[in-house]
Amino acid sequence: MAAPRTPPATPDTRPGLRERKKIKTRLEIRRAAFRLVSAQGWDATTIEQIAEEAEVSPSTVIRYFPVKEDIVLTDEYDPVMEGALRRRPRDEPLLESVRAVVTEAMRRSLDEEPDEVLLRTRLMLEVPAVRARMVESVSVTSRMLCRVIAERTGRDAGELEVRIFATGLLAAVLETTLYWAERGQRDDLVGLIDRMLRTFEGGLTRIDG
Repeated sequence: MAAPRTPPATPDTRPGLRERKKIKTRLEIRRAAFRLVSAQGWDATTIEQIAEEAEVSPSTVIRYFPVKEDIVLTDEYDPVMEGALRRRPRDEPLLESVRAVVTEAMRRSLDEEPDEVLLRTRLMLEVPAVRARMVESVSVTSRMLCRVIAERTGRDAGELEVRIFATGLLAAVLETTLYWAERGQRDDLVGLIDRMLRTFEGGLTRIDG
């Protein structure tokens, strides 16, 4: 996803000790990267500097994040989002389920990690490599969303309509986040996401001037 960060684990999604250690290492690397990028900029920040700041080896950074852009873009949110969507009422309209899960994640991120959200979206806007990698990552989340849509609708996860719906929805989330960044991050991001979902659901109507 474009903006939400890792939400807290619920009892039924809490990972085991080994996975928790991996998550902790990823978080330490990510936070080290954010500190350095905030202080000296994206281009001046190297993998070696991030490793030193996080007190791990450069090979460890690369093992967790094959390219530098992944450090600020990847998180552990997808499986949690998948579980959250599955826990929504099965008779609830799909877009209502997405609205509930995504807006809650946005609110939590903005409340708990506002500086990271601001920097992350600014990098997506200003650094072509980060933006390109973000577009690539949408395909991973799209596969997850396709599975949920297939379960809700009785369709096949690989069906064209399912893939179009999932990819289009995630692209809309990304575009909304970029719109927020372009406008100086002054607007209410949660409100923009809700506005996007209403547009996605109802389409555009002609405005006669």
